[in-house]
Amino acid sequence: MQRSTRHTGVIRRSTLCTALALCFASGAVLAQSNTTGTVFGRVSQPEGARVHVTNLDTGFNRDIEVSADGRYNASSLPIGRYKVTVERNGQATETRDNVQVNIGGGVDVSFAGAASATSAEAQNLEGVQVTGNVLPAIDVSQVDSRTVLTSEQMQKIPLARDVTAAALLAPGVVAADSRYGNAASFGGSSASENQYYINGYSVTNALTGLGATTLPFDAIDQQQIYTGGYGAEYGRSTGGVINIVTKRGGNEWKAGVGMYFTPSALRQNPRNIYRTNGTLYQTRSENKSTDTQYTGYISGPLIKDKLFLYAAGDFTRSNSRNTSVVTAPQKTYQEQKATRWLAKVDWNITDNHLLELTGLGDKTNTERSVYQYNYASGSRADYIGTDNLKNFDAGPGAAPGGDVYVAKYTGYLTDDLTINALYGHSKTVHERNLSYNSNPNCPWITDNRSVSTPIVGCGLVNGTVLGDGAQDKTHGYRLDVEYRIGDHDFRVGVDNQTLESYAGNVYEGGYRWVYQDAGTVPGRDDVLPPPGTDYFVEKRLFQTGASVKTEQEAQYIEDHWQVTDRWLAYIGLRNEQFKNINGSGDTYVKQRHQLAPRLGVTWDVFGDSTFKIYANAGRYHLAIPSNVAIRGASASTYYSEYYTYSGVGVNGEPTGIAQLGSRAYLNGEDGTPLDPKTVAAKDIKAYYQDEYILGFDKALSENWSFGAKATYRKLKSSIDDFCDSRPFEAYAERNGIDITNASLPGCYLFNPGESNTFLVNVGNGQYVPFKLGKDDFTSPAGVKMPDLKRSYYALNMYLEHHFADSWYGRIDYTFSRSYGNSEGQLKSDIGQLDPSVTQDWDAPEIMQYTNGPLPNDRTHQLKAYGYWQASPEWLIGANMAIATGRPKNCIGVDPVDAIQYGASYFECGLQPAPRGSKGRLPYTWNLDLNAEYRPMWAGEKQPLAFTAAIFNVAGKQRVVAQTDVGETGAINEDTGLPVKSINYERPIAFQNPRYVRVGVRYDFSL
Repeated sequence: MQRSTRHTGVIRRSTLCTALALCFASGAVLAQSNTTGTVFGRVSQPEGARVHVTNLDTGFNRDIEVSADGRYNASSLPIGRYKVTVERNGQATETRDNVQVNIGGGVDVSFAGAASATSAEAQNLEGVQVTGNVLPAIDVSQVDSRTVLTSEQMQKIPLARDVTAAALLAPGVVAADSRYGNAASFGGSSASENQYYINGYSVTNALTGLGATTLPFDAIDQQQIYTGGYGAEYGRSTGGVINIVTKRGGNEWKAGVGMYFTPSALRQNPRNIYRTNGTLYQTRSENKSTDTQYTGYISGPLIKDKLFLYAAGDFTRSNSRNTSVVTAPQKTYQEQKATRWLAKVDWNITDNHLLELTGLGDKTNTERSVYQYNYASGSRADYIGTDNLKNFDAGPGAAPGGDVYVAKYTGYLTDDLTINALYGHSKTVHERNLSYNSNPNCPWITDNRSVSTPIVGCGLVNGTVLGDGAQDKTHGYRLDVEYRIGDHDFRVGVDNQTLESYAGNVYEGGYRWVYQDAGTVPGRDDVLPPPGTDYFVEKRLFQTGASVKTEQEAQYIEDHWQVTDRWLAYIGLRNEQFKNINGSGDTYVKQRHQLAPRLGVTWDVFGDSTFKIYANAGRYHLAIPSNVAIRGASASTYYSEYYTYSGVGVNGEPTGIAQLGSRAYLNGEDGTPLDPKTVAAKDIKAYYQDEYILGFDKALSENWSFGAKATYRKLKSSIDDFCDSRPFEAYAERNGIDITNASLPGCYLFNPGESNTFLVNVGNGQYVPFKLGKDDFTSPAGVKMPDLKRSYYALNMYLEHHFADSWYGRIDYTFSRSYGNSEGQLKSDIGQLDPSVTQDWDAPEIMQYTNGPLPNDRTHQLKAYGYWQASPEWLIGANMAIATGRPKNCIGVDPVDAIQYGASYFECGLQPAPRGSKGRLPYTWNLDLNAEYRPMWAGEKQPLAFTAAIFNVAGKQRVVAQTDVGETGAINEDTGLPVKSINYERPIAFQNPRYVRVGVRYDFSL
């Protein structure tokens, strides 16, 4: 953070020392909403004193009474720069200027009193920001773990211009599996467990919880990254919270334009992908893009001191080429246009009543022209067609886009009573349109045979495609009431949001053909290829689609209690309620009174804000994401059939087919609407996690501080699906229940590793409770269902040089372990994008040998970033990250495979292959550099800036993800062992290649 060192006069040493001593002994009782901050402190002579707070940019004012013991507290202040003045008899006696209020934080501004200084000296105190100018700003008023980045910092540090890149600066935050898009994992959690807010409203992906609607990067005023210990006002997150407050207009009209250019010519060639046997899997040397971004903003008063406007926009055009994998060889030419805008109006109705209106849009349109590609000649072949997308990234959905509108009211009813009320809504429409050049019948073709020349089809996507009518909508409100009395600052509030989505997927062309080496298929005794058959083919059909809803409600109460001048206690309680509704409009899960206590304490050890010890403990809940209802609680179809074949058609389909065995519906998905009474366990507990943190922050000197914290997280309850009918059959036999005519769903939502009670329709609408104890989930062969286990512990240490002597820097080291048998809502081992309905927990056999280091485990992480103002014209910045590689696994076939999942078990060669037992991918290190030149000749205020940044300077492209599936799923008839996959340990993703971004900005006053 940058701190001003400007003084407006000469300050007598004794006066300044007195002021500082008072500040450090002031204590703090404060609270604020998730878009505001607080100024607090003590006045040495409180009789007849008032504190006057003025926003230097908007003219907003507040007058605060000083209590008998000299304390004052101005809470729920819009973030920005303030002037804080002590007034007596209407006259200013002491002033602090340029006090920076940050999001969610407190600034201690205390006053020594004019008695200890002459009148002239008291006036000369103006310009001193006590916590900002003299000692590092150790905020003794907060018990949580956060990183706050200002817009100025994000401009000076080399960062990709997006929210996730900034979040990755925080300790304990790592990039998620590349198959989930541009997402992040916080503290060992899966990437779908985070919450994202813009100006107080949640913009998290309504369907999956993965990613969020975003905004123009330059419109961000401050980005707050919570990595733990957050208060009761926040919920629905067991990972982290990214909280963004946008810029706002002031009393001066300003505008600016900019352009950023990333040419393909200055991009390093991506690495080709080879299998471990040396054969080429994908040529990537030309898979590069040229990106151009245009930015602009305007800001100023519509009515001075009353009504303000800030508007900003980004327009980004990206032109790229991509050669796909050898099993589906295509050459794609893509043009992507992303338009993001934000407009914010602030109305200071009076100094006691404020109204904020925010609108933002995030839209992406992608046009792809797709050609066949000839790997033998290395050249483009016939034109296939076009693939056009709108607000859809053809994969994880981590960039949902959409339009968001938010209204917020703040009322300072008295000095001690403040009300914040907010309402917001959003809507996103997703589209995907495929247009084929010649053959409209192009199913998904996959060739898993052990051959050098695979069968390819004519499809554009070779995967699942989005169904028609996909969209997401949200609406919600929150009300927060704060009341301060004595040493207590109480807040109570409600926080409600409803998420609605229509979504569905089908295989391209209607179905999928998977060519395989012939052999027995575990769990499919009826599939018997004739003797001498080398290959057979599996046909799969998959179809989903439903309109679903999730209703989330919460109430909370919290107290910031200033126990003594040095001790602050935080006590909070949040009560969550979740309701999930399926495609038929029926509630299939309802969870009430999920209580989440939050406790914290800070100790200002020396009473001078130079040494803080803090601790907190809390429980955090997470709702079942809406996507679960698409397959887990609504009608869907998913079946498998096996065939022999004699030839292959021009579209890759087999010809001369003869069916082997019968059709098998996978997971019981046979197109029948699911009974909402039976798809989930009765009284299913919510997904929740407990967390404990102990840490300290210490000022070493005027400009240096360091600290450390220990974190422990334990997932106490999870929700996933269970897809094994054997426990129900055994229970019915033991208890004499006839299930001949029972309607058993293919999968049930349940709490893994615990006892669960299910309702079963045994026929004629008669529902019988099946009370399955934990041991009842044991397989006939004695394989037990394990207890749920996901634990994360970490030790983080940091050293920070606050901006002084022309430079700022921070370094973080984190030692951590994330281990257990469940990543959480996602399954990065195979890149499965089905939050809360992964293949984990589907049967006891699939959970064998799953305990170990989880995919988001990075034992050692080192992050360092900062900048140097080399001269008035030149600035240089750097950002470095080093991390341990990801754990490696071998996933293969189980000899029983009771649920017919093929190569899905932590076993290879029919032997245990425990999670993480295959070592780790190599460690990664990355260095980014940037420079900015602001020529003096452009004007006194240096409005013109030229920038250049180099990302991944060393050009290291180490593997960050690999294929962990080590077997094909078939059994070799000669050896009786599973057939090894030629794709095992094939790289999936590397570090991003080196690239260069140049830019120019011009800011001016109107």
